[in-house]
Amino acid sequence: MSENHLLRSHAPITTAGWEAIDQEARERLTVALAARRLVDFSGPRGWEHSATNLGRTEPIAETPCDGVTALRRRVLPLAEVRAPFSVARDELRAGDRGAEDVDFDALDAAARNLAVAENKAVFHGWAQAGVQGITEASPHPEVPRDENFNDYPRPVAKAVELLLRAGIAGPYGLALGTDDYTGVIETAEHGGYPLFDHLRQILDGPIVWSPGVRGAVVLSQRGGDFLLECGQDLAVGYDHHDADAVHLYLVESFSFRVATPEAAVALVPA
Repeated sequence: MSENHLLRSHAPITTAGWEAIDQEARERLTVALAARRLVDFSGPRGWEHSATNLGRTEPIAETPCDGVTALRRRVLPLAEVRAPFSVARDELRAGDRGAEDVDFDALDAAARNLAVAENKAVFHGWAQAGVQGITEASPHPEVPRDENFNDYPRPVAKAVELLLRAGIAGPYGLALGTDDYTGVIETAEHGGYPLFDHLRQILDGPIVWSPGVRGAVVLSQRGGDFLLECGQDLAVGYDHHDADAVHLYLVESFSFRVATPEAAVALVPA
């Protein structure tokens, strides 16, 4: 699938420069894109892919003539998300000469912003884009967690119990928002590993740092419950340049839908 819409060939950036930019973006995004590690991901289906088929219809009241009925197919439009950033041309030239410390701070910030946007849409919804998030859809009561993170296994176990009672099989994953992740890490000795081990025994699944998530979410990893569809996968495109900098952007397009609302439980501060 062509990605000419990114206009990368128009940028005053060498092949080595593009490789460095793509590598930096990949490294920053891989650790922060929590949703993709915990829900079903399909794609990329290409820049031209505009909507997700929902397999449902709605009636059309009026038809062109008598004697026929009509239905309209329902779809979920994909949302395009873009995060702009700039790289100084002096920094790009330094990279071409072999510098190992090229200033990609603006790219790093853009990557985090895009990851947070995707994570928040998946876990907490994005009404303006027609996306209902996992915690919005869940019928389960929120499970409060105490400020004492030594007690963190208790609310996680409670969430797993709620899922089991609803007939939702494991293993289970845990999306930890930034504050909760920090609290868990700082609680036990040796970098929090004993607590992580305890949580993994309860969940039998992954524990993922999830910037953009409020509190935490326990969700089934059995598959088929939460569906993230990608049109344009994350890529770097060219916008314009001037004498001092090249102005670029990170872009993606995606839709998200909840197939089984009962398959997740939110953990929130008490």
